[in-house]
Amino acid sequence: MAQITTDICIIGAGPVGLFAVFEAGLLKMRCHLIDVLQQVGGQLSEIYPQKPIYDIPGFPVINAQQLVDGLMEQIEPFKPGFSLGERVTGLEKLDDGSYIVSTNEDTVVRSKVVVIAGGLGCFEPRKPPIDNLETYEGKGVTYMVKDPGLFRDKKVVIAGGGDSALDWTIYLSELAEQVTLVHRGDTFRGAPDSAEKVAHLAGQGKINLLLQSNVTAIQGNGRLQKVQVLDKNKLIQTVEADYLVPLFGLTPRLGPIADWGLQIDKSAISVNTLDYSTNIEGIYAIGDINTYPGKLKLILCGFHEAALMAQSAFKYVYPEQKLSFKYTTVYGVNTF
Repeated sequence: MAQITTDICIIGAGPVGLFAVFEAGLLKMRCHLIDVLQQVGGQLSEIYPQKPIYDIPGFPVINAQQLVDGLMEQIEPFKPGFSLGERVTGLEKLDDGSYIVSTNEDTVVRSKVVVIAGGLGCFEPRKPPIDNLETYEGKGVTYMVKDPGLFRDKKVVIAGGGDSALDWTIYLSELAEQVTLVHRGDTFRGAPDSAEKVAHLAGQGKINLLLQSNVTAIQGNGRLQKVQVLDKNKLIQTVEADYLVPLFGLTPRLGPIADWGLQIDKSAISVNTLDYSTNIEGIYAIGDINTYPGKLKLILCGFHEAALMAQSAFKYVYPEQKLSFKYTTVYGVNTF
């Protein structure tokens, strides 16, 4: 059994959890992170490490893994601890107001503050209702793009209309032999700029764009070979495909966190936007796992939430001290 004592226990080692280490470190608070995944980075590392991200300040474009690597370099001076590949199973509040967080690997973390930065929580991909879909999983059907190189010179069908579908269509248009984007609507849910790029690629003949259409069947001989697409006029089109990538988002599951007495709204944790605290004193929720009026599920918004959370958490870690915030540009990180 591993027993760890720290100032802040962060549940979730995705980008927002990692940045929370930086903000806490500036205020001399120690952090330990727990994540069910075997590596840091959350969805960025697990699902789309090579996905380009366009809304990180100061970076016109940065791929997901580069962002994670940069965050790890940024927090290195603060020496956080990590328990990776472990699932949080329990939470206990002690008489002195501190918490005990336990995992399925018998790790016990005692901390003064708990920060839930679990992204979407435990998640699984939303699968389209296609017969024998599971038969071709790992044989042409995949729900994530972990290594874009696998799609080089291949025929790829992407299904979906959100940011991931648009971003990967744009990216793979320069890599794959053929990219077909199938979307059930005639407008996209993703960023307008990405939608314009996809329309431009379609106009140039660099991708096939099938709107108001659905993938209804797949065929193959031990491995995916063809995808059937049904359009609004009930016409069936057969598209040759080495890969089908359905990108319909993830189904979030809070797991044991749902039983902690937190205020839950549609599988997300309600917070006070003053400091992103929950209804339980000393517990905060930041990033995609929280909800509040006007919530935007953007990494940069999670970074903002982490900064305000750290300012508030200071009073639990150092109740006798007055917070005196210093600008890193003046003092340098190593002076904190």
